[in-house]
Amino acid sequence: MTQSPADRSDRTPVDFWFDPLCPWAWMSSRWLLEVEKVRPIAPSFHVMSLAYLNADKDIPDDYRAMLEPAWGPVRVAIAAAQQEGDQVLLPLYTALGNRIHLEGRSIDRGLIEEALEEVGLPASLADAAESTAYDEDLKKSHHAGMDQVGMDVGTPVISVEGVAFFGPVVTPAPKGEDAGRLWDGVLLVAATPGFYELKRTRDAGPDFG
Repeated sequence: MTQSPADRSDRTPVDFWFDPLCPWAWMSSRWLLEVEKVRPIAPSFHVMSLAYLNADKDIPDDYRAMLEPAWGPVRVAIAAAQQEGDQVLLPLYTALGNRIHLEGRSIDRGLIEEALEEVGLPASLADAAESTAYDEDLKKSHHAGMDQVGMDVGTPVISVEGVAFFGPVVTPAPKGEDAGRLWDGVLLVAATPGFYELKRTRDAGPDFG
């Protein structure tokens, strides 16, 4: 759903931080786009980095190895936003996410180049994947979201009207009015002073259907 600036002016700004690697952030992002159809919100997308978040943490070796290729997409996203503006982040995230999550492909230069070309960006931006030149700006974007919720959570992070939270972690992504009702409930609990956590054990993986 694309809106003109005038259409968005009377909508509540919502900021969403993502790492393209995370399937749960992908699910939440698709949910948020559904919410946009049934509630007066205007989502904006921003980059965080799971690899950076966990760089100094004591994590299993297999998880650290899984995070290694995650540097590439977030660096490229920052480079693309610097060249074209933050509005490019949603279409680029979608192009990356479709390949990573729906097609189940490994992250490599070819995948990144395809995603860039799909959204009309030069494939040469893929060079950023192997460069540390964008890391300081990546960290600034990361902290803009994560500092609001703390470093013991991951992605997605959502911030709306002074309230920030991790999640929701949900599968499959609700659609239509179901998406709107979840949004209403999430805002209600997240805005409650002193509310920190509502959780149950996950017994299913992401359902991208």
